[in-house]
Amino acid sequence: MTAVPLAPLDLAFWNIDSAEHPMHLGALGIFEAHSPDAAARATELLAARAPAVPGLRMRIRDTWQPPFAPRRALAFGGATREPDPHFDPLDHVRLHAPAADFHARAGRLMERPLQRGRPPWEAHVLPGADGAGFAVLFKFHHALADGLRALTLAAGILDPVGGPEPRPSAARPRSERPPEARGLPERLRGALTDAGRVLDIGAAAALSTLDVRSSAALTAASSGTRRVAGAVLDLDDVHRVRKSAGGTVNDVLIALVAGALRRWLDERGDGSEGFAPRALIPVSKRRPRTAHPQGNRLSGYLARLPVGDPDPLSRLTAVRTAMDRNKDAGPGRGAGAVALLADHVPALGHRLGGPLVGQAARLWFDLLVTSVPLPGLGGLRLDGHPLTEVYPLAPLARGHSLAVAVSTYRGRVHYGLVADARAVPDLDRLATALTEELATLLTACDC
Repeated sequence: MTAVPLAPLDLAFWNIDSAEHPMHLGALGIFEAHSPDAAARATELLAARAPAVPGLRMRIRDTWQPPFAPRRALAFGGATREPDPHFDPLDHVRLHAPAADFHARAGRLMERPLQRGRPPWEAHVLPGADGAGFAVLFKFHHALADGLRALTLAAGILDPVGGPEPRPSAARPRSERPPEARGLPERLRGALTDAGRVLDIGAAAALSTLDVRSSAALTAASSGTRRVAGAVLDLDDVHRVRKSAGGTVNDVLIALVAGALRRWLDERGDGSEGFAPRALIPVSKRRPRTAHPQGNRLSGYLARLPVGDPDPLSRLTAVRTAMDRNKDAGPGRGAGAVALLADHVPALGHRLGGPLVGQAARLWFDLLVTSVPLPGLGGLRLDGHPLTEVYPLAPLARGHSLAVAVSTYRGRVHYGLVADARAVPDLDRLATALTEELATLLTACDC
C-alpha cells in the first residue's frame, strides 16, 4: 500500500482537532463473559487480529512538499494516509482495571486525544467489576473514518460473521492533474482567502435560513472533560409509533431526542418554552455495502428540533416535515451541506483555517444528532462472547456541550450520549428522558 493524500473533508477533521476538542468518534460495545479471564483473552485476540486489518495499520502524516513541485503543489500543507512501518498493535489495544460503570470509564477515556504519530485509533478493554461481562471502547479519529467505516473496522477484529471480511478495492481514487505551482506567498494568500470564503459561505448558509438563538445548556465554554451515557429502547416500540403516526424510523428517533431535551431542560430549570435548537444531522454518502473506502463520505441536513412544542405527536410531525424538506432538497444543498465546501479549499487552507472552522461550528448548529447504521453486523462476538449492546459515540464540536448518536442492533435502539462533563453533569437524566419520551409517544398514538 502506498501513501494517499487525505481527501479535503478528512483533512478538515485532522486540522480542527485539539486537546480540548479531540476529533475522534467511538463505539462502546458490551459483551457477556463466559470465563473470569474473558477480558484478558479478548485483549490478546484484538491485538493479534489488528495487523491483518489494513485500515488499522494506516497512519496520517502531515506533508510539506515544496511549493515549486508542480505535481504536488496542491498537497502543500496537507496530509497523507499511509502504512505505518513501525505499527505495533500493543500501542493501540489496552487492558484496564475492572470498571463498575462502563459509561463513566468510557467518558474519561474519550477525553484523551489520540496520538497523532501513529495510526489514530485505540481499543480499550474494560473488565466488569462483577466479572459478568466486559466492554470494549473503540476510538477512531474522524480523519481516519466516518461512523460506518469505523464500525466496519472494529468489526474486522471481532469474530468473523458469515465468512471472511471482503477485501477493500485495490482501485485508487482518480485525481486531476494539478495546475502549475505558484510561489509560496501567492499560495498562502490564496489559501487564506479560500478558508475565509468557506467560513463566510457556511455562516451565510446557516444564518440565512435559521436564527442564532441557542441555549446555555447546549453550548458552553470547553472544559476538556467528557461524560458518556447510554439509553436502550425497543425497536418494535419505535416501529409501532412510526406505523401509527407516519414518517420514518429516523424521524421517530430524532423526535425522541427533541422530547427528551424538553423534559431535561424543564427539570434543570432552564426552560424549554419556544426553544428550537439547530441539529446537524449528518448524511452518509457511502453505500451500506461499500463501507471499505477510507475516510469520510458525508454531507448533512440542518433541522430545528421542536423542543418548545408541548405535544409529542406535534413534535414528531414537525421533525417529519423538516426532514422531508431536507430530503427534497437533497444532501448537496442547504445549510447542512457546508461540509461539501471542504472540497473547494486547498490543503494549506485547511491547515491555516482549521481552528477558525472549528470555532464557526458554534454558529452553525447547537448539537449533533447522528444515526450510524450497522448493516449486516447482527450477532457479533469476540472470542465467542456475544456483543449485547453497542453505543455509538460522536465527537463533541467546539463550543458545544452535547452530541447524540444512535444505532440499532439486534432489535434494540442504542443511544450514545457524549457531553462536556462540567456543563452537563446530569447526562444520565437525559438518557432516562429518552426512555420516558418513547413511553409518552406510545401513549399519545395509542399504540
